[in-house]
Amino acid sequence: MNGWFHGWRAAVRIARRDAWRSKGRSFLVLAMIALPIIGVSAANVTLRTSELSVAEKADRAMGAADALLSDAGYGGVPIYQAPNGQDTMPVKSYEDEPFPDGDADTAKAVPAGARVLKDTSGAAKVRTEHGSLHVNVRELKATDPMAHGMVTLLDGRFPQKDDEVAVTGQFLKESGLSAGSRLTVRNLDRTYLITGAYELPGDLAANEVNALPGALLTPLDKALEAQGMSGTGQSTTYLVDVPDAPGVRGGFTWNMVEQANTKGVKVESREALLNPPPRSEVKLYQHPEWVDYDSSGEANTAMLASLATIVGLAMLEICLLAGPAFAVGARRSRRQLGLVGANGGDRRHIRSIVLAGGLVIGAAAAVVGTVLGVALTVALRPLLEDWLGKRFGGIDLRPLELAGIALLAVLTGLLAAIVPAVTASRQTVLASLTGRRGVRRSNRVLPVIGLVAVLLGAAIALYGSVVTDQFILVAGGSALAELGVVALTPALVGLFGRVSRWLPLSPRLALRDAVRNRGRTAPAVAAVLAAVAGTVAVATYQVSSEAEYRAGYEARLPNGAVSALLTQGDGRDAPALRDAVRRDLPVDLTADLGRLTVGRAGCEMYSDAKGCGYAEVVTPKANECPLWTTDAEGNSASDSMTPAERRKLGKDWRCASEGGGVTESGLVVGDASLLKVLKIDDPKAEQALKDGKVVSFHRPMVDEKTGKLSVRLVADRGEANDAAAAGKETPGKVVALPAYQAPDSTESYDVGGIVPASAVKQAGMTMAPLGAFHSTDALPSSQQRQKLDQDLDQLGADVDLYVEEGFTGEKSIVLLALTVFAGLITIGAAGIATGLAQADAEADLKTLAAVGAPPRVRRSLSGFQCGVVALMGVVLGSLAGLLPGIGLRLTERRQSEKWYNQMLDQGGLADAPYTPVVIPWQTLVALLVLVPLGAALLAAVVTRSRGALARREAG
Repeated sequence: MNGWFHGWRAAVRIARRDAWRSKGRSFLVLAMIALPIIGVSAANVTLRTSELSVAEKADRAMGAADALLSDAGYGGVPIYQAPNGQDTMPVKSYEDEPFPDGDADTAKAVPAGARVLKDTSGAAKVRTEHGSLHVNVRELKATDPMAHGMVTLLDGRFPQKDDEVAVTGQFLKESGLSAGSRLTVRNLDRTYLITGAYELPGDLAANEVNALPGALLTPLDKALEAQGMSGTGQSTTYLVDVPDAPGVRGGFTWNMVEQANTKGVKVESREALLNPPPRSEVKLYQHPEWVDYDSSGEANTAMLASLATIVGLAMLEICLLAGPAFAVGARRSRRQLGLVGANGGDRRHIRSIVLAGGLVIGAAAAVVGTVLGVALTVALRPLLEDWLGKRFGGIDLRPLELAGIALLAVLTGLLAAIVPAVTASRQTVLASLTGRRGVRRSNRVLPVIGLVAVLLGAAIALYGSVVTDQFILVAGGSALAELGVVALTPALVGLFGRVSRWLPLSPRLALRDAVRNRGRTAPAVAAVLAAVAGTVAVATYQVSSEAEYRAGYEARLPNGAVSALLTQGDGRDAPALRDAVRRDLPVDLTADLGRLTVGRAGCEMYSDAKGCGYAEVVTPKANECPLWTTDAEGNSASDSMTPAERRKLGKDWRCASEGGGVTESGLVVGDASLLKVLKIDDPKAEQALKDGKVVSFHRPMVDEKTGKLSVRLVADRGEANDAAAAGKETPGKVVALPAYQAPDSTESYDVGGIVPASAVKQAGMTMAPLGAFHSTDALPSSQQRQKLDQDLDQLGADVDLYVEEGFTGEKSIVLLALTVFAGLITIGAAGIATGLAQADAEADLKTLAAVGAPPRVRRSLSGFQCGVVALMGVVLGSLAGLLPGIGLRLTERRQSEKWYNQMLDQGGLADAPYTPVVIPWQTLVALLVLVPLGAALLAAVVTRSRGALARREAG
């Protein structure tokens, strides 16, 4: 071995041959390094593939066109826009003028000589096998080359005639129809042949119907207009293709975009998206009133926590899984290394051979892990797309990133082999040839360092979450504490061993073997610890955030309740509407509703027609919020208040936000059945309604001195508007009604107060039926709703139908990928540690068989060895993972309270922030029970009951 190159070449050859000779052990070592590489590379490719590139986003938005033109909604006044085509604002400042509103003539912004394809959308109801279904109708010639990429044909073909349509695959699932069926549209006396099915790549759950331009929406609008009903609400965008001209390259340039902006039209230009202009040339960014929220310094803490956890977890996993594997390999090859020393090799050569083993296995693991990671992404891609409800882009392989991941595996193989190489080189030739291990003493310094790191890290995280609102302190302290727990793992494994005395034979042997061989057990436990800690940290944050969103969700009704209200007419269709709902849905209880009316019969809510008025609640002077009062000059009283006074008034009951949105006044006419539907258990309120009193759910509405609620009957809306503009009191008759004020804690949803019919009659007021609220035995299904929609179509009335489904959480691909990765690491690390334990203790297993141990002992011992490693790692990881999750939530709580107090100081009103910390008990139970149990059962199943009986070697 003369020369550095020749020495390493020989060492690599020896290491390669040794790895090939010991295939089982080499496979376990390779798996230890490759397993995290599979997870990291799969996560990398999955995230990169799910994130559409700018070109892919443009293809889905505008197909093969050069630009997508749409109305900015400012009535055609000149606008400024960002290169993305989404952020817009008028050029002129409208501080003292009404803000512009209305439609622009988008067609005028199309450049001369450009080819145009119209894309029109509207809403309609169609007949299904189950009843009726709301759908989005899209009139787009999908066969045009410009539309390529916007929709994907699944089966059949797109429409070619005016009496043909194509539908989404999701629509076919929900409607019960199929290709070849005839589609009937409500209020239209014609049917359409379904020629094929397609999907929207960005929304797989869309219920959409595709027709040729002018084939469906236009005749439907005419039919609706003839029947005096609202139209389909058409909106049209223009796909524009600008061809090449002599000496001029085609495409929709930024100058063309700015020219279209002068006509009030916003443009999504492929040229501007792919090659955006310099920020200095974008006039929107130079506007003094523009606020660029996207470039603010506030980071997305949830994504930051997820990404930091993934990166840190991957680095820690590779280091923890690789080290013991090479230690076991070097120990199994000690005789061969002893022969190298006996034949003249020095310590340098022995170190080279062991390090070469790390290099060979690391390189193989890099290739295998990267390839399998990419293959795993490709295999799971359809499932992930269906779960998220959208298609990914093309497989996005980043060579530099994948090469970096692979290089990390090679470097890790070398680093993990350093300690075994140094240890092997220090052994004498005699010790290597005889196989003597000597006396092994546990390291007493490492646990002390780990304990110090845990205490210091926890203190830093606690300081960051309680004293400051700096997320970086919480993340850094949590990482330091987790590393401290990793350093404490050998000592903690020893503590687990103290419970072995109370266990049966197989688990006692498994636990004692794990404690005796901590060099093998501790890294595997630490690997499971890190994986579980990351999962628990993210789960804690997400479950807590979901609890916050759930608490902030404003339900319109109790869960499962149905609201069916008439939006037009004088209410004569209310009985038929109530009967249809009770017939088609699983209704338990019904409460009829009415509304107070002023003026001639037949007036609709919010109508400004002549002779139509409205009713409003008059707030007593003593109950008016001081923050909203103004002096004679129109100055707000809050301007002269101190921040402390504003903060105090912000929590005053007089300044509480007013509930009630069912009617214009917030009051509805009803009886005690409405209390039952709203789940309000208040005997005093029921008695008040029987006595003819109003039940109020908004404290400022009731005069505490008189106990009455005043209603102003405004006969003319125009006169009321003129009086308000002149700063005068609204004209109208005021009627005082006896009232009962419900407790402040009562949840009344959208109802501000209930007026019994007897009180309406006694006060000389008039009312009209509005509809009904219904409680249900079960949440209505899609088929039941479609049947109800069909009956409502036959009724012919305009109905606002709402089913309270409660809060629905969002799905996160980051949490899904992290959870799957943690599960693979946990089971994989425990299984690999068990395999190494069996390879290292084969002689002991043969001895057990020789002394007459039943065959099942070998299988149960393997299962318990795997389960013990998984259980110890899960327990420690669950405890370690709670720290960063809780710390991050406490940090957000301080931020929310800070912003809330600032808003109160400025005179603003808002509900007090609710930032809960919720422990993910379901995740913890699954990890503490299912994962160790699954790992143990899997190891027991794949282990042979009988091993080859052989004579034990001497020494």
